[in-house]
Amino acid sequence: MKYPFPKADLHFHLDGSMVPEITWKLAKERNIEMPANSLEEFKAYLVRTANCGDVGEYLSRFDLNTAILQDYEALREITYTTIQNVADTLDYVEIRFAPQLHTQKQLTQRQAIDAVLEGRRQAAVDFPQIKTNIILCCMIALNNANRDMNLETVRLFEEYYSEDGVVALDLAGFEDSVPMKEYAELFVSPREKGMNLTIHAGDNGIPQNCATVIGYGAKRIGHGHHCYYDAEIARQVVNTKTALEICLTSNIHCKTEPSYAKHPAKNLLDMGAMVTLNTDNMILSDITIEDEYDHALNECGFTWNDLITCNINSFKSSFMKEEEKLPYIEKLKTFYR
Repeated sequence: MKYPFPKADLHFHLDGSMVPEITWKLAKERNIEMPANSLEEFKAYLVRTANCGDVGEYLSRFDLNTAILQDYEALREITYTTIQNVADTLDYVEIRFAPQLHTQKQLTQRQAIDAVLEGRRQAAVDFPQIKTNIILCCMIALNNANRDMNLETVRLFEEYYSEDGVVALDLAGFEDSVPMKEYAELFVSPREKGMNLTIHAGDNGIPQNCATVIGYGAKRIGHGHHCYYDAEIARQVVNTKTALEICLTSNIHCKTEPSYAKHPAKNLLDMGAMVTLNTDNMILSDITIEDEYDHALNECGFTWNDLITCNINSFKSSFMKEEEKLPYIEKLKTFYR
């Protein structure tokens, strides 16, 4: 179904949303081995491997894209073409990526950020119908082995914050492979400075992680649906008006929820939680934002008006400038039935 109202996607990973044609081209230019013999076979491979056994298997699918995105031009082109790909579907998107994942060759984290920002600037000129911002991710690693790289990401985040579209800091990766408390230090300075935080929590991890990241100063939680399974933490999410970046299909593919029908997103919305609907990884999950709305309506119990409310929640909790939010919110209100 086509959805004519303003649409936002707040949980959108750059390396999981790369256009297949561009991914194929860049890989061939860089002599990177592909898991297929042709572009069409590669597209079929992406569809075939979308449904994974667990989060670990899902995360391993990023290895190929990470290998491709190790130079300035690849990051610039991927950012530009990824925005181009959603420019006629979304009105607003916050694109997140981890600069440290792109330093395996000559790039520094700073250069990786600059490449993404250049791609965003060029897309803003050519596709003015869509607004975009950038979120920088720190990464979870076993034994906190990447601590210095995470601290560098935080330093760069504070330097680039609010300049040219860097609007929030995140922490992503295999949740609960390292206790969330070990990452508290990353958020002390940004929280003290009143900077925006949205942190992955309560996806494949325990509900308590949602309360932990709220304590760190997160205004939004990446995924967060597991808060539903602890009544006290669910109430905290509702009472603090902490937005949940729900990604239905990704949760099914990662086996963090058993099915669309059993996903707690609708129950959380009815409880008063600031539920938003997002794609997570458009290409790796073979979905669009409108596919997510179809699943929400047809399998998760959402109504048309719920979709409007979720998008109002998205714009309210987005990290765009406050004065830019109101026109989208007022227009969305006209679509209530």
